[in-house]
Amino acid sequence: MSASDSMKFQVICDSSADLPDSYVNQSQIKVVPFYVSMDGEHYLREGVDISVPDFYQTMIDQKGCYPKTSMPSIQDYMDAFLPYVQAGMPVLCICLTKMFSGSLQSARNAKAAVEEDYPDAVIHVMDSQLVTALQGLLVQEAVRLRDLDLDLETAVPLLEDIRSTGRIFFTTKDLKYLEHGGRLSKVASVAGSMLNLKPILLFQNGDLGPTEICRGRKRSLQKVVDNFFRFLEQEQLDLHGYSFGTGIGVDIEEYPDFMDAIQARFNQTGIQPDSWIRVRIGATIGVHTGPYPMGLGILKKCEV
Repeated sequence: MSASDSMKFQVICDSSADLPDSYVNQSQIKVVPFYVSMDGEHYLREGVDISVPDFYQTMIDQKGCYPKTSMPSIQDYMDAFLPYVQAGMPVLCICLTKMFSGSLQSARNAKAAVEEDYPDAVIHVMDSQLVTALQGLLVQEAVRLRDLDLDLETAVPLLEDIRSTGRIFFTTKDLKYLEHGGRLSKVASVAGSMLNLKPILLFQNGDLGPTEICRGRKRSLQKVVDNFFRFLEQEQLDLHGYSFGTGIGVDIEEYPDFMDAIQARFNQTGIQPDSWIRVRIGATIGVHTGPYPMGLGILKKCEV
């Protein structure tokens, strides 16, 4: 266990938050990894036994490879909680939305098991109601509140209040992964592949799905940017009150151009986000999108 004596609580999350190792180490977060299987039999810990770039590269090298993910076990969460509980440190565990995984339930079961032996343990398991970069942004807000010296009881409702504000606008190259994951019909997938159609996807209110389809990768990326800025205008959002980020799967040359297009629109509108994080989208979303997801998202900051 590594935690500052001045902390009011310890932040734990599952690996679906897609946080960079440098930030995890700097912020003293504990990450509980998901498991990834490339062959349906052997499961590896995401970010421990297999890196996210290697996960995507395997998908590229092995045509027809449709990986699976498995949630962390109850024991995994117990192992994460126990050192802090034994040290008398309250714990906040932020999990992937329950709409996508049973990770939240594993953490809740682990909390109950730990409390049997440590009835004075203070553990709060939170459904982030979010995925990938948005979950990561929520975790970063939790760290910010912790570092402002707020206690767990004060921080939890502040974090719960912002979960519903998260939005991700993104696209990917291949419809087959959406079909395999049950988020697109086979007929639509085959027709889309023949016509070079690309899905425009939206994550909001705890769910991910295609909103429209357009022809060609370049046009689909532009559509993602258009949809995001239309959303900002319609909702009249003040970006200074939001965290902003862009995400990518495997490294591709289109990403710098995508970021330049976003920056150009910021310049046109006269608004700029206070910060811009860049995220490597991990396996929990990558199994649905394939190696080439790219997008952007926002989450409101806590008001403190």
